[in-house]
Amino acid sequence: MKKTIIAAQMLFLLGGASCTKLLNLKPEDTLTTGNYYKTSNDMNLAVVGVYNALQQRKQTDFLIMELPSDNLYMSSNTAVAGGSDMDNLAVVSDNNIAADFWEATYTGIGRANAILENINVPTDYQGTSKDQYTGEAEFMRACFYFDLVRLYGGVPKVTGSLSISDAKNMAKSSTDDIYALIITDLKDAVDRLPKTIAPGRANKAAALGMLGKVYVYRKDYASAKTCFERINSEFSYILEPEFSTLWSLATEDNKEVIFTMKYIESSNGQTLSTAYTPNGGLYQNVERGNEVALPSWSLNKQFVAGDKRKANTITDMYVPFSGGPAIFYPYVSKYAVKHIIGSSGLDIPVLRYADVVLLYAESLYNSGDKGNALVQLNRVRERAFGNTTHNYVAADIASADDFLNKLLLERQLEFAYENERWMDLVRTGKMTTVMAKEERLYNNVTGVALTTTLSPQAYMALFPIPKRQIDLYNPGVLKQNTGYN
Repeated sequence: MKKTIIAAQMLFLLGGASCTKLLNLKPEDTLTTGNYYKTSNDMNLAVVGVYNALQQRKQTDFLIMELPSDNLYMSSNTAVAGGSDMDNLAVVSDNNIAADFWEATYTGIGRANAILENINVPTDYQGTSKDQYTGEAEFMRACFYFDLVRLYGGVPKVTGSLSISDAKNMAKSSTDDIYALIITDLKDAVDRLPKTIAPGRANKAAALGMLGKVYVYRKDYASAKTCFERINSEFSYILEPEFSTLWSLATEDNKEVIFTMKYIESSNGQTLSTAYTPNGGLYQNVERGNEVALPSWSLNKQFVAGDKRKANTITDMYVPFSGGPAIFYPYVSKYAVKHIIGSSGLDIPVLRYADVVLLYAESLYNSGDKGNALVQLNRVRERAFGNTTHNYVAADIASADDFLNKLLLERQLEFAYENERWMDLVRTGKMTTVMAKEERLYNNVTGVALTTTLSPQAYMALFPIPKRQIDLYNPGVLKQNTGYN
């Protein structure tokens, strides 16, 4: 019987696994269960195909994870279907961005499931390779479901192949059930994955870090703390002394990045660098940009003098590719490197050690260890300023709300345009208050920003289940999230 994976428009999702290297993901032919998953090498290439699903999706994640937040707003120069609704918190069930994200994520889940279903077929595994491939598939499936549950809440829990008939009748699982699957997958991945692995693939630290992050979202701070302390004791990741190291082609493989998506200019480049580049290009970098979105003044004004993160996050003075005098035109510069239009070789980190440090601070504070929470919070602060003069003191975090506000500010400044801000606002219950207004276009002559008033509602913590997915199911099976038609 022909099999299918739901949420990918009923297509059998094996494409993308036929590739030679993680950095050169080019499907060579159409694969089926009849001619694949026979050897250890087949499994290795299939695992690469799972990474490819995230590698492809990651380039546009900002449209659903960053654009709705107070960090970013849509440029008037480039139209993206569904972008204005995301920007203005007016998302409806036929929003293309929400639907594309759902389908791309289930594509990755389908590929991971195919590996786990067929992992026992090959008989030529060497050493611990079978455990590694199993752990990688579990890790990636967990990451995909973690994204889905945070954005949509309860979703269909697909862990294997389904007939079309079964798929059309599969209802949503609860949020708790999805999180239980994520935690189970990550725990097993921690046990199976090696400590070291090629860049772009998940190791044991990546699984521990992601598991700790999941526990923070579940407010299980004791378990989160254990995961982060294992990373600190078992691995040698550091906060790179200079924030700029993270955003340079020459130093993208560094001691802070725990898990990343790899890209190669021209052959397998990412589009994000071009998406954030102004239409006139960037001097000595790229001749043209797409200017999909621009940095908000709400974020820009949060950077204070001396914070070295600003230079690698937002550049205020713009020089086009053709040269000439700089003008005040702030743009996102975190991914601004020399590249071919639409094909940048700069990697996109998924999990950095800085995230571990700040989540560890959050876990410590909520476990009653306020002193060490302050130490961890200040580690990131010290890197940002290069000294201790801007460190927080105990009086700055006297109450739980004080600590949360400082933590969220530090996370906003550290991870701007890395797709953390919207999630942070939602999980901490700050979305409806913070997003009531956003300062966008700032006039440096008058000193006044354009303030946009928004109407965030509690139900907007989740996006709508895409209508085109609901329509694939039998009537009444896939229920819409509260607040949406």
